[in-house]
Parts: sequence; structure tokens; C-alpha cells
Amino acid sequence: MVASTSQHDGSTLGALMADGVSALNAAGIENARMDARILLARAAGVDGGRISAWPEDDVAPEKATAFRDMIARRARHEPVGRILGERDFWRHTFKLAPDTLEPRPDSETLVEWAIDFLEDADAPRILDLGTGTGCLLLSALGDLPGATGIGLDISEGAVDCARENARALDMTEQAEFRVSDWARALSDGERAEGFDLVMSNPPYITRDEMDMLSPEVQKFDPRRALTDEGDGLAAYRILAQVAFDLTKPAGFVIFEIGRGQENDVGRMLVEAGFVGVEHREDLGGIVRCVAAKKTRCSVGRCVM
Repeated sequence: MVASTSQHDGSTLGALMADGVSALNAAGIENARMDARILLARAAGVDGGRISAWPEDDVAPEKATAFRDMIARRARHEPVGRILGERDFWRHTFKLAPDTLEPRPDSETLVEWAIDFLEDADAPRILDLGTGTGCLLLSALGDLPGATGIGLDISEGAVDCARENARALDMTEQAEFRVSDWARALSDGERAEGFDLVMSNPPYITRDEMDMLSPEVQKFDPRRALTDEGDGLAAYRILAQVAFDLTKPAGFVIFEIGRGQENDVGRMLVEAGFVGVEHREDLGGIVRCVAAKKTRCSVGRCVM
């Protein structure tokens, strides 16, 4: 907590805020004022509203130093979420790790669609391939009473992070996380039982597009979680069939995709055996997800 005194040495809330905004503007940071406010609130241990209401309040020297260090990091284009070590997504706050992508609002499109598909299902099972922080799986499970799921990721650091997020959200009974190259860690019994929904946000940025990404993404998100170093479709060529093999009859698959990939990914899903391919746009009007269904078959006929 801060204390108000009659002597100021440049470490008041107002002075720190002004210096932080100035430094971020000079570094070409968009939303400099918002970022400085978030960082100052965290460093000073105050609510963001107090910065405007009581700018004359003094900040303890160690907290002022922490804020200046945060501003220096942000000026080097390190994202606010990386500096804080966490990011808000859907209805929760998720811890980040060097091996995980920073969750972004566009990916909430996938969560929303997963909930739409499964909200009337009885104790559905979800598989999340390339789970990262676990934000997709944990967000969906949190809105689906009785649902359980498994998240797989090739990175041990990502799996450790996802497990920690599950513990923080008190969801360890609903979600299990394992280190695995796609679905290799599943047991024969789990494969035979299948899943009501298989979802994934795989690396889909092309090698050429990597050079056009912001420094915040290029420098601080793990590269192998962003790109296949090719045409951005390599993961889907594998995942389409993996998802079909693991989806229950009448179950669904949802993939997050990059701009303009909906036709290619939709074709792969059809070739794998899925039907009824659909697209869903994110808040920016870009097609962000592709979904399809596995038919439910009986002797002589198949129905949706």
C-alpha cells in the first residue's frame, strides 16, 4: 500500500505514471497509457483507479524500482502478460511459461464453439492437442458441468504450466495433462473409448508470415508453437486423421486456423472422414475456427 506525504521525489503514482507513458511512447508501444497503468497498479500494489484518483500518493522505493524495471521490459516490446507472468482469458487468469503461447482473445472463438457443441451432452470428454497453458481445455471444462478432458503437449514446460493452472482453478479432477507428441500418450482404452470433442490450436503461421509478426510475438512466443517453418498446414495434415480416429461417433472436431486456411483445413477433415464442415469468425471478422462432425453409424446406414 502507498502512503501520502508532503515530500515527493518523483516516485508518486502520478509521476511514475507520466514517466512510464513517456518511455513507452518513445519506444513506439501502442496503448502506452493502458500498459503503464496495468504495470504500475501491479508494481505499487494498488487498484488501477487509485492512480488517477490519488496521483500524489508516494510509492515505496522498491516498488518504484520494480515499476521502472517493468517499463524497461515493455519498452523492449516484451508483452505485458509476459512481464506479469499471466494473462486473462475467457473467465480465468492463466499463468504463462516460456514454452507456452500467450492466450489471445481470438482463441476464445474456439472455446465458445466447444461449449455450444457440448452444453447438452452428458459428461462429455474433451481432448486438447497441443494444450500449451491449458487455457482452451480448462476454459471449456469450467463452463461444462460434468465434463472431463486430457490435454497433450510435446513440451514438458508447457505441461507443467497447464497442470499449475489446473491446480489454481481447482480443476485437477476434471483435467489431466500429459507430455506427448500429439496422441501418443493415450492408452489403448482411452483410444477405444474416444472423445466427444477433439480440439487443437496448432502452429499455423507460415514461415514467410513470421517476419511480419509484431516483435511481441516474434521475440517472446515459442517459435515452434507458432509455425511449422513451411506453409502453415503441416500440423493439420496429421491432426485431421488423428482427430477422426479419436473422436466418438457423433462427436466433433474444432481446429483454430490462420487467415485463409479454412478451405484447405476443411478439405483435410473431409478426406479424413468428417462431414458437415463449418467455419466460425472471430471478433475481427476473420474465419478463426473450422469444425466438423463424425457420423454415427449403424448397420446399413449412417446418421448425423
